[in-house]
Amino acid sequence: MMKPRSFLENLVKPFRRSRKASQEEDLESIAAKEQKNFPYDVLAAATRNFSAKHKLGEGGFGPVYKGRLEDGREVAVKKLSRGSRQGAKEFMNEAMLLSRVQHKNVVNLYGYCTASPSSSTLSSGDGYQEKLLVYEYVPHESLDKLLFQAEKRKELDWKKRHDIILGVARGLLYLHEDAHTTIIHRDIKASNILLDDKWAPKIADFGMARLFPEDQTHVKTRVAGTNGYMAPEYVMHGQLSTKADVFSFGVLVLELISGQKNAIFTPQPDAQCLLEWVSKFTMISWLFWSLWNCMVLHDFTSFLVKDDVFLTHLMYFSHHYPRDNGPSH
Repeated sequence: MMKPRSFLENLVKPFRRSRKASQEEDLESIAAKEQKNFPYDVLAAATRNFSAKHKLGEGGFGPVYKGRLEDGREVAVKKLSRGSRQGAKEFMNEAMLLSRVQHKNVVNLYGYCTASPSSSTLSSGDGYQEKLLVYEYVPHESLDKLLFQAEKRKELDWKKRHDIILGVARGLLYLHEDAHTTIIHRDIKASNILLDDKWAPKIADFGMARLFPEDQTHVKTRVAGTNGYMAPEYVMHGQLSTKADVFSFGVLVLELISGQKNAIFTPQPDAQCLLEWVSKFTMISWLFWSLWNCMVLHDFTSFLVKDDVFLTHLMYFSHHYPRDNGPSH
């Protein structure tokens, strides 16, 4: 039986490259360097002993450092902290899942490290094993750092936002349908979208991701994710399917169009967030609101001419999701 076409597949279809181009990209992925187990000392040298000057930031997993390997590759090294809210299970989960994927819109994992520091100045002396993940370095900040700051938001014109939306959609479509095993990310949001030097988006942070059995429509699981981005049926009943990622993607699209953060957007007393406010729109008012935001981004004409199919999909998702169980996947 033919598999029903998914929401994400319909979304990216008008912008797909030829089969030949896709095959060339597959060959590039196969030729990419395999994940490897890095010695701790190599990563310490690459980051100058994890110096504060090389620190890029810190998340639930722990600090992230910029480094340069001996072969010249720039890397981002994520280091599990002892007091991390994410533990060894999430570390292994991310390492296992990312070792299975190769896509231009998913952050590339070069390797990992689980070892005791050999240097006496680095070793804690209690046998603790450091746990690190080594990724490609993505030069721009995460999307939230640009989108939700008034001054930096100006860098994101409509074309960039449009391309980011399509890139994330392609990455999700790959994870859901084209990877060896279906992967549900469970935490799609602006802070987990990294931007490379060409503004191409890369989905990151797979600590909460789940493999999804092909013979099931959904699985029951412990709820995990970020408030404001989780699908209602997942929050209320723990029913996880690829629709959960599609819902989160829809919230991200609304944020990109409006420049507002869903969780803190309160334009009216009867709407507690951006998604609830938009769900009250009629179809025609949603159309005008979307077009107005694109006019503000100074690309109104090209938006109308080139992206009519794209807009139709956005309207369908944003207008209909709160009234049913979400786009069919």
